[in-house]
Amino acid sequence: MSKFVTRMGDGFPVEMSDAEIRKDVEEGVADAVKRAKIQPLAAEHLRYLTELFERPDRAVGVERGNEVILTYDSATTKFKRGNVSVSKIQSLQIYERLMGADILELAHIDYSFKPVKPIVVFEQPILEQALLMTIPPLFYGAMPNLGLYSQPDGPCPNPGDLLPKGLIAEARASYAEQIEHSVKDMTYVGGTMYEAGADGINFDTTAAAGDAEFYATLKAIEELKKKYPAMCVQMGMASEFVLGMHGDLSYHGVRLAGLYPHKQLELAQQVGVSIFGPAINIVPSRSLAWNTARTATFIKACTDIAKIPVHACVGMGVCGVPLTLTVPIDALTRASKALVDICRLDGL
Repeated sequence: MSKFVTRMGDGFPVEMSDAEIRKDVEEGVADAVKRAKIQPLAAEHLRYLTELFERPDRAVGVERGNEVILTYDSATTKFKRGNVSVSKIQSLQIYERLMGADILELAHIDYSFKPVKPIVVFEQPILEQALLMTIPPLFYGAMPNLGLYSQPDGPCPNPGDLLPKGLIAEARASYAEQIEHSVKDMTYVGGTMYEAGADGINFDTTAAAGDAEFYATLKAIEELKKKYPAMCVQMGMASEFVLGMHGDLSYHGVRLAGLYPHKQLELAQQVGVSIFGPAINIVPSRSLAWNTARTATFIKACTDIAKIPVHACVGMGVCGVPLTLTVPIDALTRASKALVDICRLDGL
């Protein structure tokens, strides 16, 4: 029986038979269907995914004419974290001229709205100069990061300390206070950078702290869009499932805890989000065939109903890409190709 070389969700190489790959594809789809109560992929998509992971090619790609937009979040911070001595503007030029980015993003090294607020006046001139030296749309990005508003880093009592003690009302009150602080910071930074010339604002890793953070981000975006109707807003999610850390928050009559990507998309559209980025978690102990099939099922439920562009968060540990620091090209290109071909994505 012939074996095909593929990978696990942690990037480790593994050999699998045709029957094993086919089984994993079917089980990945079934897992997404069960969790989110969505439609499964069609039979031709299952065959497509099976054949994709049986191909001997090291790298794969879409057919000519099916290319999509490439967006890079937190772009200017990645060089600093890699100890590469280039300026923010030089890093943007590298993304533009060497990596073929279609959308650029300026960011502060501490990639969150709260620490950006006191230094936003220093970010504005960098943005203004970068706009003169680059061609693609230039976004300003940061994470809502609600956790920064709880003690010891922030002013509010830490719900992580209160909840184990059974102080649920106190924890929810803390979340309400954190939301208020967070919305003020996000609207201030977003509006200030937009007025400085940013082509869009990216709210990255949204809902990492659960439903309270998702609520704060939705509210901030809605307020920004009222003041700046033409503002382009990108919302990239933190995971496929909104954790119910508060548990009793609703927005526009929709309970936030437990929302899967297609429901997250619906709320994002209502508040004025321009580009939605679903993020589907990798399960390291399962194969990439399983993970990619599962991811495609979740995201197709988004693209089937989307009225705005969908740019999947295809990166380390999400959307069919292994949870490993250096992503293998065979894994990345297969995840990208599958999502573009099956889900008809607008971007990655």
